[in-house]
Amino acid sequence: MRFVDQSPYWIPQDFAHENHRLTRISETRELPPLNIDFPFSESLRSLLSGRQLLLDEVTTLYPLDVIHQHHLAGFITYEPSILSSNSKPRCLRCHQQDPTLFFSHPCARCKEECTYCRKCINMGKASSCTPIVLWCGPEAPLSLPTEPILSWEGTLSKPQHEASMNLVAAIKNKTSLLIWAVCGAGKTEMLFSGIEYALSKRLRVCIATPRTDVVLELVPRLKQAFSSSTVAGLYGGSEDRFGSAMITISTTHQLYRYRHAFDVMIVDEVDAFPYSMDESLQKAVEHSRKKDATLIYLSATPNKSIQAAAKRGELPMVAISARYHAHPLPEPVPKWIGNWKKSIDRKRIPIPLQKWIIHRLTNQIPILVFVPNIPYMERLEKLLSTSTTAKIAAVHAEDPGRKERVQQMRDNQLALLLTTTILERGVTFKGVEVAVLGAEEEIFTESALVQIAGRAGRNKDFPKGNVTFFHHGYTKAILEAQAHIRQMNLDAKKKGWLLTAKKGT
Repeated sequence: MRFVDQSPYWIPQDFAHENHRLTRISETRELPPLNIDFPFSESLRSLLSGRQLLLDEVTTLYPLDVIHQHHLAGFITYEPSILSSNSKPRCLRCHQQDPTLFFSHPCARCKEECTYCRKCINMGKASSCTPIVLWCGPEAPLSLPTEPILSWEGTLSKPQHEASMNLVAAIKNKTSLLIWAVCGAGKTEMLFSGIEYALSKRLRVCIATPRTDVVLELVPRLKQAFSSSTVAGLYGGSEDRFGSAMITISTTHQLYRYRHAFDVMIVDEVDAFPYSMDESLQKAVEHSRKKDATLIYLSATPNKSIQAAAKRGELPMVAISARYHAHPLPEPVPKWIGNWKKSIDRKRIPIPLQKWIIHRLTNQIPILVFVPNIPYMERLEKLLSTSTTAKIAAVHAEDPGRKERVQQMRDNQLALLLTTTILERGVTFKGVEVAVLGAEEEIFTESALVQIAGRAGRNKDFPKGNVTFFHHGYTKAILEAQAHIRQMNLDAKKKGWLLTAKKGT
């Protein structure tokens, strides 16, 4: 869209006279004066407070003349979504500046060469002629949930309680905190008291995670625990993306739409791909939280830089080496499988894996098998489907039916689920046992293998669970993952957090 520049206002071309010169919004400028007597729209304020939406997104919900009247009254301002300096474009939504991620083309709408960002294209087209809309009036107030704010009545273990109290203190003092807790430690329950305190002070809470599957798992749990509060789950295609909520559970990509929105930002699985490798996602977390917001990092496998910051005292940390049910972490068993790719290419299931699977199918034990890539996963699925009557499925990141298949596994409707590393973290399947096929592959890093092993033994009724790394040669990652898990168990035993330690065994 093009506008008439009548500083400090931008007049959309729909409301301009014929003799006015039209241009694109190409600069950020001071806010227009606020007309405190203007009868602003409460619903529009609710939509835009703490958000940065493209004008094209807002006009699907509100007429352009309503948006324009709010702009003239000083309640809405515009800024370019693509800002160019010295011919170098920068996306103000996703904050990336890589020239290879921009594309220019003749634009029928603005009648000029138009540049758009390919990095965040899945969130809508941020282009030279599509400005960002920002709310600059009074912020929408957050309602106070009815008592009791927290309806969860469970009991925390001693290490969980320690982490919970540290979290509450961090929110009170507006400081940062790393909670380094093993897979299955009950990190979600550790958050409850902190979230309860935040809501009692009318603070907006966001739990950000790199994976959609984690959002889908957390939303029902948070809705149950905070039944009088609004909880929104944001991921690609979710229906909650324009709603207002006290608790927001979001993929890190969805935070591109937020700016200075959250008082408490909790980043779950801070070491996970793609967040750990993508500077724009890290910036999205920073820009979506308020300047004085509490920042909480959660991880079972924090990367070396985060560990170093904690050791230097730059990032306060609480470490939890025991699961909530006080049983030790299942320690993975490496098993040589030979040239498994050659076997599958010849349409044969590798014998060690086949025996492992048959034993569990016979004993009705749910199975999760991790495969390093999609082609071999799909071939293995075909081989297994012809060799057993058990119900089998496979999932990967681009699978449109992933949500439904993961839920089937949770509901015990599947006997075996094949997956890529997309399910390495954040999902829980009761009583599952885990195999990694091709554990020597590069994609199976130490942290990935630790997380994968952490899928087993999570439920208090099934606290053990076998984990087998089928490999065609040991790797440093396999050895380091074994050492990591072994060290966590030793630390938990030393601190008296394990049932075996309490019994003196």
